[in-house]
Amino acid sequence: MMMARKQDVRIPTYNISVVGLSGTEKEKGQCGIGKSCLCNRFVRPSADEFHLDHTSVLSTSDFGGRVVNNDHFLYWGEVSRSLEDCVECKMHIVEQTEFIDDQTFQPHRSTALQPYIKRAAATKLASAEKLMYFCTDQLGLEQDFEQKQMPDGKLLVDGFLLGIDVSRGMNRNFDDQLKFVSNLYNQLAKTKKPIVVVLTKCDEGVERYIRDAHTFALSKKNLQVVETSARSNVNVDLAFSTLVQLIDKSRGKTKIIPYFEALKQQSQQIATAKDKYEWLVSRIVKNHNENWLSVSRKMQASPEYQDYVYLEGTQKAKKLFLQHIHRLKHEHIERRRKLYLAALPLAFEALIPNLDEVDHLSCIKAKKLLETKPEFLKWFVVLEETPWDATSHIDNMENERIPFDLMDTVPAEQLYETHLEKLRNERKRAEMRRAFKENLETSPFITPGKPWEEARSFIMNEDFYQWLEESVYMDIYGKHQKQIIDRAKEEFQELLLEYSELFYELELDAKPSKEKMGVIQDVLGEEQRFKALQKLQAERDALILKHIHFVYHPTKETCPSCPVCVDAKIEHLISSRFIRPSDRNQKNSLSDPNIDRINLVILGKDGLARELANEIRALCTNDDKYVIDGKMYELSLRPIEGNVRLPVNSFQTPTFQPHGCLCLYNSKESLSYVVESIEKSRESTLGRRDNHLVHLPLTLILVNKRGDTSGETLHSLIQQGQQIASKLQCVFLDPASAGIGYGRNINEKQISQVLKGLLDSKRNLNLVSSTASIKDLADVDLRIVMCLMCGDPFSADDILSPVLQSQTCKSSHCGSSNSVLLELPIGLHKKRIELSVLSYHSSFSIRKSRLVHGYIVFYSAKRKASLAMLRAFLCEVQDIIPIQLVALTDGAIDVLDNDLSREQLTEGEEIAQEIDGRFTSIPCSQPQHKLELFHPFFKDVVEKKNIIEATHMYDNVAEACSTTEEVFNSPRAGSPLCNSNLQDSEEDVEPPSYHLFREDTTLPSLSKDHSKFSMELEGNDGLSFIMSNFESKLNNKVPPPVKPKPPVHFDITKDLSYLDQGHREGQRKSVSSSPWMPQDGFDPSDYAEPMDAVVKPRNEEENIYSVPHDSTQGKIITIRNINKAQSNGSGNGSDSEMDTSSLERGRKVSAVSKPVLYRTRCTRLGRFASYRTSFSVGSDDELGPIRKKEEDQASQGYKGDNAVIPYETDEDPRRRNILRSLRRNTKKPKPKPRPSITKATWESNYFGVPLTTVVTPEKPIPIFIERCIEYIEATGLSTEGIYRVSGNKSEMESLQRQFDQDHNLDLAEKDFTVNTVAGAMKSFFSELPDPLVPYSMQIDLVEAHKINDREQKLHALKEVLKKFPKENHEVFKYVISHLNKVSHNNKVNLMTSENLSICFWPTLMRPDFSSMDALTATRSYQTIIELFIQQCPFFFYNRPISEPPGAAPGSPSAMAPTVPFLTSTPATSQPSPPQSPPPTPQSPMQPLLSSQLQAEHTL
Repeated sequence: MMMARKQDVRIPTYNISVVGLSGTEKEKGQCGIGKSCLCNRFVRPSADEFHLDHTSVLSTSDFGGRVVNNDHFLYWGEVSRSLEDCVECKMHIVEQTEFIDDQTFQPHRSTALQPYIKRAAATKLASAEKLMYFCTDQLGLEQDFEQKQMPDGKLLVDGFLLGIDVSRGMNRNFDDQLKFVSNLYNQLAKTKKPIVVVLTKCDEGVERYIRDAHTFALSKKNLQVVETSARSNVNVDLAFSTLVQLIDKSRGKTKIIPYFEALKQQSQQIATAKDKYEWLVSRIVKNHNENWLSVSRKMQASPEYQDYVYLEGTQKAKKLFLQHIHRLKHEHIERRRKLYLAALPLAFEALIPNLDEVDHLSCIKAKKLLETKPEFLKWFVVLEETPWDATSHIDNMENERIPFDLMDTVPAEQLYETHLEKLRNERKRAEMRRAFKENLETSPFITPGKPWEEARSFIMNEDFYQWLEESVYMDIYGKHQKQIIDRAKEEFQELLLEYSELFYELELDAKPSKEKMGVIQDVLGEEQRFKALQKLQAERDALILKHIHFVYHPTKETCPSCPVCVDAKIEHLISSRFIRPSDRNQKNSLSDPNIDRINLVILGKDGLARELANEIRALCTNDDKYVIDGKMYELSLRPIEGNVRLPVNSFQTPTFQPHGCLCLYNSKESLSYVVESIEKSRESTLGRRDNHLVHLPLTLILVNKRGDTSGETLHSLIQQGQQIASKLQCVFLDPASAGIGYGRNINEKQISQVLKGLLDSKRNLNLVSSTASIKDLADVDLRIVMCLMCGDPFSADDILSPVLQSQTCKSSHCGSSNSVLLELPIGLHKKRIELSVLSYHSSFSIRKSRLVHGYIVFYSAKRKASLAMLRAFLCEVQDIIPIQLVALTDGAIDVLDNDLSREQLTEGEEIAQEIDGRFTSIPCSQPQHKLELFHPFFKDVVEKKNIIEATHMYDNVAEACSTTEEVFNSPRAGSPLCNSNLQDSEEDVEPPSYHLFREDTTLPSLSKDHSKFSMELEGNDGLSFIMSNFESKLNNKVPPPVKPKPPVHFDITKDLSYLDQGHREGQRKSVSSSPWMPQDGFDPSDYAEPMDAVVKPRNEEENIYSVPHDSTQGKIITIRNINKAQSNGSGNGSDSEMDTSSLERGRKVSAVSKPVLYRTRCTRLGRFASYRTSFSVGSDDELGPIRKKEEDQASQGYKGDNAVIPYETDEDPRRRNILRSLRRNTKKPKPKPRPSITKATWESNYFGVPLTTVVTPEKPIPIFIERCIEYIEATGLSTEGIYRVSGNKSEMESLQRQFDQDHNLDLAEKDFTVNTVAGAMKSFFSELPDPLVPYSMQIDLVEAHKINDREQKLHALKEVLKKFPKENHEVFKYVISHLNKVSHNNKVNLMTSENLSICFWPTLMRPDFSSMDALTATRSYQTIIELFIQQCPFFFYNRPISEPPGAAPGSPSAMAPTVPFLTSTPATSQPSPPQSPPPTPQSPMQPLLSSQLQAEHTL
């Protein structure tokens, strides 16, 4: 034996011979024992290189080939392996076998003629050029395989592997095999070579055979036995490594692993490799159309693929791939099947939705029915090959139609049955819904607004519950309720219109009083349409208030018939008939430089206006041009963020005329700023000729709020914005609009919409406001108004068509879009008639303000509201104006059959008879009446023209003369400072009244000389012409040069110049013509008007205080409205009655008697006239019971200390006039009952009581004051204008009410605004019976303040402070300390100690102005409070005196000497230091008083 013991650097080589049972089929059976498979697995372990079939039956040529080489052994080649000790070695494997001739089936003859047992035990093998063996296919095709020769053509065998087949071999006896093996072993043992017994085919092994084999090995000197399976690749390497270790004695003994344990390890390895390979396949292969060739190339480099192919082979890998492909295809088909099955119910609903058509059809018959439907091919596709899942249709993803053969499957049949059941259930549910609706409609228990819980028991039955879900019948009930509620609302609205006389008689304004609301409730209470909404009282009240708003503010938008208001219809008809001059001007827009320009005001505090302006500019071109509908417009922006009464923040400048305003807000404070600014801008233009700001288009926008920490919810801001927009009659935009993102306030689409709206408004404004030329006015002889009722069942087109189709009809040149010009022969001459066609609600505003020669009033004979509105309208028409009543009927037959139509016709005729008017009826079936129908009426108008014009001028002269007297007690006073109707808060902005004809509401006053002149003209034939000219002058229009009558001749120029001179004098003497705003532009409303300085209730009269500017020496002016009662004692504010009374106060009644109203001549008019004298002038509950007491006192004459003495001989006349307006009641009012301006009174145990009752020694500070100040210091120190900006009075009162009920009220939880809490705190001190600074101490404080030395003054004030009652001192200390803290934040809140003192001194001191001495000390009061705030540490905490920051004019450190309050010449205004807000603004009354003194001085 030649051992492979060589140097360590060389790899050891071992030659191993594999032997076992061999021979013919008789000896070994039909198959061998697995020697070749064992060698194959060891030499080439890869599954793809392993072959199970290795035949020993060869042809002579194959046996003689170079592979077999005429030898009975095979050379398997050389193998390198690493043993357990990691030492690499080489092995040459030889298999001893016996080849059988395929012809003789006997062993081939070879060079060695020995039997197999002896030949297998040979240790020296030689065969020249013998090639390595691979498989049977190699024989004869050696050139196609690797050709590797046995080294040196010879081998020396180092050991033997003795194979024993333990499987159940065919035609083989195991005992015979064991005998053969035993003989073979005996022959091998003679060689002295190591032998290892190998049990082959253990995967098919028989337990007995394995046991016998082990027994055999034990009997032969403990032979090593290894159980193997070449097919499963189990322990093959172990068998050869065991033999190697026996050959090399230096190696350790190998651990023999039992077959089943080794098989388990091998199976785990294969399973792991399989899982990894399947994961790889699932990751790479996503489509069931993939092929193995392309996928295997992708996976070839992956270790997962290589490992599995090595263990299991390529074929198994391919098999797994094909399984995955099949699974993908199956999943794809199932997905398609689910889609088809999901679409099948939809196809059934589309093709066979009718139950009657398929109710009794089977699925097969339904399938045939489907094919007949027109839309069959839209839902189904008929395939040539079936079934669909075995065709290429599965890959046709674009065709989503259902394969029609799917209908033959069971799921499709089930879906068809489900469809039938669904149709049957839907039919049943539809029947139940229909029955439920019928039950609702017929049930008398279902009334508008009845909750479902109350109605359920009356209408529900078991079938409803069984077939209808709760959401279904709740939805049906909700829709039914909406229908009957809408119907009830419509009927109730009609009821309100039927009582039009009541609403107009009550003279309602924007905020009706409770008394008037109570009258409305009483009058309408018995009406069934009123009772129908008894469960919806809030909505019923809202409808009443909405109707009141329509009565007070009648526009096309507020009209109940909007958007089909008569005015809109008429405008459309006339505009489509004529092209107006303004339209022609629009065509030539290039000539008007202003037509392509949009001036836009952007209003918003805290940077909102500037931010939006920058965003809009970013959307413009480089030259500030903006494109709207393809047209370029020049866009001019004016962002405003401050006080709009300051010139720098004015809406309007000499070079900027606004066309619209965007109002921005993102919080309650910014919304309050918007409302306050709009109100101020409107107030500033009231009474002016250029008061277009009142009608300026507004858009309210809620913008994004970055970093919102105020806790305000978006819902509450939207709700508040909508309420304000409703009050302001403007457009509202919220952030739910699409396109608004973070950082953007408004998107480009919304900007374009807003600008388009402004362009339309601008055009309409230019259209309406255009004035008539002298020629146009001169050519008009008569002005007739035709009144139509909105919502009447007739077409305005039918009524107007005879007028518009007349050849004499022309376009009106006066700028009105509701009027036309007619030229008709009346009598002997042709007359030019201006015919204005208006709705009744538009006609109400021109009954007194505009000269009208006659009215043609239409009404529907079958609508009560139509005749009711006519009656309400005629009540206030003077009885000298001719009236033509026109009743519209449905025809003669309808009149006979309809009782209502007969009654309406009869009443219309009776009204016409009683007022000496004309009456006619026109059938709506024949509306094409002729203008000749109105000729008798036109004749009446011509006859009365002169007296009508004279009477109209008479009224205007009377009104002009009474302007000065009634400026303070007019319910429509322009300035809020003199308006007796105090608003609830600054947020309650009344919308401006709508006037169709743009007449100025303020008329210049006339002097007494002009009144005398008017009297001298009475009886003159030229009166009508003079009055006509005077009317034009009063209406600020160009006087029309009407041709005078032939007998009369006079100088027009002289008369007009005289009137013009009188007009100028009247303006100089008229209080109303004086400027209400100070010349320096400061806003007096920037400082809280100290109305709370007067103890409430004021039982005698209403005083309004205003703090003047320093230029007037700092005096308080008190305006008192004593003329509460009207001349007729009723205070109803009727224009005609006021005009008469005011004129009579100026002079005696003239010779021409004043005409009366039609209400006095017709018993059918004014049936609610008794209510006119039941209420005082004004709105709401404002001082209702107090005003009544004042009126009673006024009617009895002025008595007591509060009386205004007509003549005081011991006083200077100027002084007497001033004191008349400044004197107030010296009697101290009682603290209870506590009145409210806007709410009903309530008895309070906390407010309005002495201070000592709400404090204790343990709690010296009232808990309410403590809570308010804590809340303000926690949340409001940075609020701009704190204590200056007024809070909402209704919210203030609500806060006091809630605290009165619960002293533990948490202000933060209630979400009150800072200004509301601040106002409530001030109100607490205002309602104390005695001021916080006692009257007895005020005199001492004033004396101490007169000390010139500053330090001595402060010490003197401190000594007076020590004399305060203990309760007053502690509370005063607490309040002043708080105000000192507020003043330290003046850079943020803009409230310096001076500003705070201006707001607080009237509240804390409440001086008595019964003498001029008290008036002259007002400036001292304010300065004293300012000193207390500034020197708070010195007065209350024993700190040293602090130095003032600077001695500004008017400040305490300036120590200016006191100047008398009023002088004969107006004081000049000193410049104010640069601070915001400005110091003590000038009182708006001061210029009035100064100008009044000047006028009296010059007389």
